[in-house]
Amino acid sequence: MLGASFDTPGENKAFCDAEGFPFRLLSDPDREVGRRYEVLRAPGEEYADYAKRIAYLIDPSGVIRRSYDVTDVEGFAAMVLADLAELEHA
Repeated sequence: MLGASFDTPGENKAFCDAEGFPFRLLSDPDREVGRRYEVLRAPGEEYADYAKRIAYLIDPSGVIRRSYDVTDVEGFAAMVLADLAELEHA
């Protein structure tokens, strides 16, 4: 499990420390990774400085198997685990 944000490494470290974030949080301040994963917002859009909350389930060979527009933070983990179990049995 990895996370990414447009914040600097120092800002991400402070966030992880303050929130007890248990996963690696990568920094993408130039937004190149965000562009490639299509999470940039339009310049005039509300919250344009922040990435869209999109998550990807990527298999060991690097193929994106599922994408998620994360709107239900509480139920998100269960949904991903169910999809992972389904993919493992396919």
